[in-house]
Amino acid sequence: MAANRSFLAELNDAQRAAVEHDGATPLMVIAGAGSGKTNTLAHRVAHLVLGGVDPKRIMLATFSRRAAAELNHRVERLLRRDLGPEAAAAATPAYAGTFHAIGARLLREYAERIGLDVNFTIHDREDSADLMNLTRHAAGLSETGQRFPTKATCVAIYSRVVNARATLAETLGRRFPWAAAHEAALAQLFAAYVEAKQAQGVLDYDDLLLYLAQALAEPALAAEIAGRFDHLLVDEYQDTNSLQAEIALKLRPRGVGLTVVGDDAQSIYSFRAATVRNILDFPQQFDPPARVVALERNYRSTAPILAASNAVIALSPERLPKTLWTEKSGGGPPRLVHVGEEIDQARYVATRVLENREAGATLKSQAVLFRTGSHSAALELELTRRNIPFVKFGGLKFLDAAHVKDALALLRFVENPRDRVAGFRVMQLLPGVGPSHAERMVGAAAQGDAFATLAAYTAPAKSRAAFAEFVALAQRVAALPWPADLAEILAWRRATLPESYDDVAPRIADLDALERIAGSYPSRERFLSELTLDPPDATSNEAGPPLRDEDYLILSTIHSAKGMEWKSVFVLNCVDGCIPSDLATGSTPEIEEERRLLYVAMTRAKEDLDLIVPRRFHVHGQPRNGDRHVLAARTRFLPASLLKHFEGVTWPPAACAPLAPAREGPRIDLKARMRAMWG
Repeated sequence: MAANRSFLAELNDAQRAAVEHDGATPLMVIAGAGSGKTNTLAHRVAHLVLGGVDPKRIMLATFSRRAAAELNHRVERLLRRDLGPEAAAAATPAYAGTFHAIGARLLREYAERIGLDVNFTIHDREDSADLMNLTRHAAGLSETGQRFPTKATCVAIYSRVVNARATLAETLGRRFPWAAAHEAALAQLFAAYVEAKQAQGVLDYDDLLLYLAQALAEPALAAEIAGRFDHLLVDEYQDTNSLQAEIALKLRPRGVGLTVVGDDAQSIYSFRAATVRNILDFPQQFDPPARVVALERNYRSTAPILAASNAVIALSPERLPKTLWTEKSGGGPPRLVHVGEEIDQARYVATRVLENREAGATLKSQAVLFRTGSHSAALELELTRRNIPFVKFGGLKFLDAAHVKDALALLRFVENPRDRVAGFRVMQLLPGVGPSHAERMVGAAAQGDAFATLAAYTAPAKSRAAFAEFVALAQRVAALPWPADLAEILAWRRATLPESYDDVAPRIADLDALERIAGSYPSRERFLSELTLDPPDATSNEAGPPLRDEDYLILSTIHSAKGMEWKSVFVLNCVDGCIPSDLATGSTPEIEEERRLLYVAMTRAKEDLDLIVPRRFHVHGQPRNGDRHVLAARTRFLPASLLKHFEGVTWPPAACAPLAPAREGPRIDLKARMRAMWG
């Protein structure tokens, strides 16, 4: 097998130590930013396969379908050298995907053993909120005299309880204190919600983990499932929640064959119930403790950027020891740019972006990062004024688009006529059908022979023809093979779009994109499951390029930027109140996560890094005083002791000078002119 280890020469010493670990004890790989984490993980999988491990006995858990596909692609490329193209393609891990996708697959395989319908459908977040709302209304909670949590808040509370493995009382006290008075009613609502899901044969996103964890709580079943795998590799372990960590430890209770990869310094998703404790506490959960290998060589950033980033994260009171270093020489220190106001910040970024472009850098090689989406408002206006094209990440999710959800709801209804949320949505697409009739229709569909019962339902007179056409469509689609069934549904939805929306053309483009996506899936069930578990990012991503320009600047929240890199990075609003957010300073763990956010933003930069500090913010609607400016303080994460790592810049030189007042002149009543235009 010596020849099959030739690719190990590509690795540095730490990466090779991680790849060659024998698996007899658990392994934790602390992968610093830009340290080749994905490459190391792919090499480890390839090393296991070439060492004789059956790829069907390897489970690879990631946090996106895209990440799993990329890892499998790299593994196949490594194996191709020794096994040839066909054998390499068959030698990638059979169970590779998100925790939720793996959960869905195992639950279907063991459905009969654990009391599930093998044809269960999966609700996404919006579907879950709709079902929660129906349950909430049936319980009379929407008519209470007191403010009761909305359907979205109820789903958020429920999800937090499940994923954080916390009690309802703990969750309300820490995350939703204003709703604590409704604890008893919420407990009853959640019990009814669970019953409704079970009656309809649906699982929500959280159930895919919860049901799997409950199945693994049965010793015999846990041993059987765990016995199917020799190795479990978990990517981005710092982003796991308590439920996901519980599943991983139940699958490998003694740690044999368990590899987790991650970076505690990049744990920034507590709002999704992720906990940094999973990775901080991992080594000591085993006896003897897990082996820890730190990947500290950075292949992304220059030495000055790494020095500043290391200094920021070194002030964290609890972290796993790691100091990034690089052989990339050259480059100046990152800039700490003081500007007068937010508009000056926008003008500075736009000016620097254009200067970089004139120096040969593409717009795509530059990114502007911010704590929340609203922080880029002034910049977006300035970029538009200067005709600088940009794409902002964090927009409307593809599956949140109403017309896409319409088509998928019909497909889910055909798959499972007892899915009341899908049916309720679809019925109201028919002319003349409101909520009351829709509710009765889905009730009919849930009885006996679903489509035959539905066909016998007496629809309102003005929707009778459309209803008959719809029932015929559902019956026809149910008998069609995949993907002809989806093609039939999309043809119907394209034809009926004008009845629901004015702007039809871009919606048709989205439906066309949905059909293209579907072509890569082998079955209707696989398509519905995986698209729900890991949807495309945004409508623009699937319907074609978001701009006519071939080059555009990237605007992104820091959360969305994790895992990305750019030649030049600008970080907006590096002041207290923004980083850290004034909504995330209630506890030490919250503040420390905000520090990690700044660290993640800084380590996205390859050659140039600008942290921008506005001195003043314009605040609207202050009582008595009207609009005014408030002074801002540099973020607490950059104390004076760290300033030696930065080049101080003030822009423009007269940044704090007040704007010149508008010149006096004759008054013109433009409002009157506007009214006069219409008589």
